[in-house]
Amino acid sequence: MSTLQASALRRRGDSAALRVVTYNIHKGVRGVGPRKRLEIHNLEKGVAALHADVVMLQEVRLFHHRDARRFAHGPEAWPSEGQAEFLAPEGWHCAYRTNAITRHGEHGNALISRWPLGTVGHHDVSDHRFEQRGLLHVPFEFQGQRVHAVVVHFGLMRASRARQAQRLIDLIAAEVPEDEAVLVGGDFNDWSEQLDAPLTAAGLARSPVRPSFPSRVPLWSLDRFYVRGLRCTGVEVPRGAAWARMSDHLPVVAEFEWDAPIDPMRLS
Repeated sequence: MSTLQASALRRRGDSAALRVVTYNIHKGVRGVGPRKRLEIHNLEKGVAALHADVVMLQEVRLFHHRDARRFAHGPEAWPSEGQAEFLAPEGWHCAYRTNAITRHGEHGNALISRWPLGTVGHHDVSDHRFEQRGLLHVPFEFQGQRVHAVVVHFGLMRASRARQAQRLIDLIAAEVPEDEAVLVGGDFNDWSEQLDAPLTAAGLARSPVRPSFPSRVPLWSLDRFYVRGLRCTGVEVPRGAAWARMSDHLPVVAEFEWDAPIDPMRLS
């Protein structure tokens, strides 16, 4: 595997920034039939190369019995733990919840963070029986203030995405205090960018978007962030053969700062 380049944003050395990645990892495997290959070990290297503070993941597996048997041997075999735990650097914190149950396993959303996590919430937003979807809600502390992270993976049907966006809006209204920050990231499958209007009307600002799908020739900006109480200071999508090999999506890397100066009294 070719060398993975560190991010240009990282080289700014901006210690005040919250550096976040959203990445659909395609269940840690690529290809079909005899050409199917395990990519989770390359994904581990790739995630580490992004130097993020928080990583929001979709299509993550806790287990898959058939693939575990197929890739049981060799120096880079199927991990003994769930993929989220495997991708988390030593000492980091991890939250994972299943969205979909399949014939041989399952998959869902995950969040890994350099900081401790609060109570993990999972909300089923499946719109029909053919697509099982969920919202992973995990708070963490950044510079003494709480940020509510929500990892999403919306459906393939336009009407489903609209209803799932409303479920997201309802979740934030019900569970997030108005004076606390919100960071929503994930794979919105929003080919037509229809979700900007309702999410913006609900007080969420969209970060700049970059094409991230398909990974070999990215044309669509399916992977993105929406925030409240934070402002985006930069976005990038790493490109190249190594990244294109690992998943059908590319990771999206963004940096955020507080939308208003931190009140020193809140840090005392």
